[in-house]
Amino acid sequence: MTAAEISRIAGVTRATVSNWRRRHDDFPAPSAGTEASPLYDLPAVRAWLRGRGHTSTASPTEELRTALRLLGPGSGVAARLFPLVAAASRRTQEELAELAAGPDDQLLARAEKAAGGLPATVPEAEPVHYGPDDAGAVRALLGCVREAGAQAALDVLAERELDEGAASGVYQTPEGLARLMARLLPADVSRVLDPACGSGTLLAAAARRGARELFGQDSLPVQGRRTAVRLLIAAPEAEAAVRVGDSLRADAFPDVTVDAVLCNPPFADRDWGHDELAYDPRWAYGVPPRFESELAWVQHALAHLEPGGHAVMLLPPALAFRSSGRRVRAELIRAGALRAVVSLPARAAYPLHIGLQIWVFQRPEPGGTDRTTVLFVDGEGEQRDGATGPPPAIGAATAGAGSRGGSRSRRSAASAPTSSASATTFDWAGLTERVLGQWAAFTTAPDTYADEPGLARAVPLVDLLDDVVDVTPARHVRATAADIDPAALARRVHDLHGQLAEQVAALASASASGGWQPSGDSAREWRTATVSDLARGGALTVLRAAPPGTRGSKGSAAPAVDRPVLTAQDVSTGNAPSGGALDLHADAAQPVAAGDVLVRALAGSGDGSAMTRVADDRDAGALLGQHVHLLRPDPARLDPWFLAGFLGAGDNIASASTGSTLVHVTPGRLRVPLLPLEEQRRYGEAFRRVFELRAAVRRTADLAADTAATLTTGLTAGVLLPPDTPGSPDAPGTPDRRSV
Repeated sequence: MTAAEISRIAGVTRATVSNWRRRHDDFPAPSAGTEASPLYDLPAVRAWLRGRGHTSTASPTEELRTALRLLGPGSGVAARLFPLVAAASRRTQEELAELAAGPDDQLLARAEKAAGGLPATVPEAEPVHYGPDDAGAVRALLGCVREAGAQAALDVLAERELDEGAASGVYQTPEGLARLMARLLPADVSRVLDPACGSGTLLAAAARRGARELFGQDSLPVQGRRTAVRLLIAAPEAEAAVRVGDSLRADAFPDVTVDAVLCNPPFADRDWGHDELAYDPRWAYGVPPRFESELAWVQHALAHLEPGGHAVMLLPPALAFRSSGRRVRAELIRAGALRAVVSLPARAAYPLHIGLQIWVFQRPEPGGTDRTTVLFVDGEGEQRDGATGPPPAIGAATAGAGSRGGSRSRRSAASAPTSSASATTFDWAGLTERVLGQWAAFTTAPDTYADEPGLARAVPLVDLLDDVVDVTPARHVRATAADIDPAALARRVHDLHGQLAEQVAALASASASGGWQPSGDSAREWRTATVSDLARGGALTVLRAAPPGTRGSKGSAAPAVDRPVLTAQDVSTGNAPSGGALDLHADAAQPVAAGDVLVRALAGSGDGSAMTRVADDRDAGALLGQHVHLLRPDPARLDPWFLAGFLGAGDNIASASTGSTLVHVTPGRLRVPLLPLEEQRRYGEAFRRVFELRAAVRRTADLAADTAATLTTGLTAGVLLPPDTPGSPDAPGTPDRRSV
């Protein structure tokens, strides 16, 4: 193991590990590696740490990663552990603890027995054998399932096999995006296909919506196994069939038709089989051009639908306007197969540097109703850096957002992300609400659907069939209403100016300097303790965040809730709880209480937004959302704002996190100074003032952006006149220049 892995296990910085090596003669000597990058024996390091009273603070997922890495890249143990994840997911915590107990030989025998007899759903599910070298990985896997959930263990195994990320072009579909795509399907769909199923995120989302027959195919065996095991975990009552192979060249379900298709296919794939599939009967809307593999996937999806069935697909924005695909796009529109195009903001899904699009299709029915319009929803402007949502639409104001789709690389479209923001922390709840509201109104009454300026518009088919057949939403959605009332907009501007003036005054008050003094000639030094140490001492309790899909043993539909859910987005923005049932934490039985300290579990590298805050009266009684850690301090020993302030420090978060583009925070490794309660309260009051300053800055920026957007719209739409200024032609006392 590396020095970095030692630091994660011990809950210290890498500099501390280097210091141990220099100062302690009994520190284990390197067993491999080089002088610059030494490697150490894990059992020896752990024995040394135990001898000095250091307990492991590594998360269960980190323990599993370390155990897998120690076996080397050629061991193949990750693939052999997939069946064990499925078996372990069906056992209680007590049964898992019993399964992992005892000597290695007994452990391996029990694990082999538990993993045997998996259903035929799992591709290439052959009997597995665990050798003596696998004991550490098996034990770590069972611990990960017990502590973090089966889905977390499954993702670690796939990560080991796939090396997910920009280099491979293989990414997971974000959970929020999968939920949105599944909810664009009719509520009564039962049979769903994903021909590029990847990690199985979309099929799992369909199962949560009630689908009971699930079909998946992927070209990578590891992704096929991953999807199959995921569905066994998330939807054990569903009938699932997952196959391995290239869906375009070797369709595993040639005679299967379904109610719906959900798919995030590979992008920019030049080796999709253009020449050998030139006369394929699936190309009912025209032969896909060589460099338009996405149009092959679209027609593959439509070919598998029952008449009237829906397909929802995640596609690159260039597909909407590239000239090479114009004829196929035109045929899809003429036939009424294209129902809607929704643009997503950049950062919503990988690759993060482009804004992807959701296309909704419906297979035409013989003798069915003629479709005359296509819905366009422009979500690209719905989120801005640092904002919690879009400014109000001008029209409304004046009246009173699998693996990488399939398993193959995105190739050119999958270049490294240029943004450090995280798709996981994206505000999916707000974007989903806006998109689904427009989709429901459009499908309920398409002939009377009313456009919403700046967000959505229904465009007649004849208007789309021009020389370019461009279906980019931003091209068709009107930015402003066609009938803006000048007087109403002027009143709106006046109100915004008043609110902005009040907010600027509040910002000035919050930013006023007073009482801040230097600590002396040098920075203060203090003894610290980890959150794990404080929890063991009873100073606080920790409710660890868990990933989606581990809500319960069934993992099916989200439970009905009568209270709001506090999300990670709410933590960073300081807003009141805004989530719903789909955002619930895996253990939401304990509601949030005023004084609880909330810590985001995920963040983008370089993310400058707040990582912690203290729950207030607005949050009291709300349920805990996904990707949020809850720390409940004993008020007689810890001040909440003191705790939140030190836990959210950038260096503290960095030392307790793993990952690069997306970092995972392990709360037990966060450190807190050991100070008397009275001094804690002094620091806590200071941190509360800093939080109020941050909130005031955010509110002021939002109001300023709203005011500027409204003024620009009014001026460019011709409903506002520029104010009189000295020297203007209409200002009093200005010479008449018409004769000049």
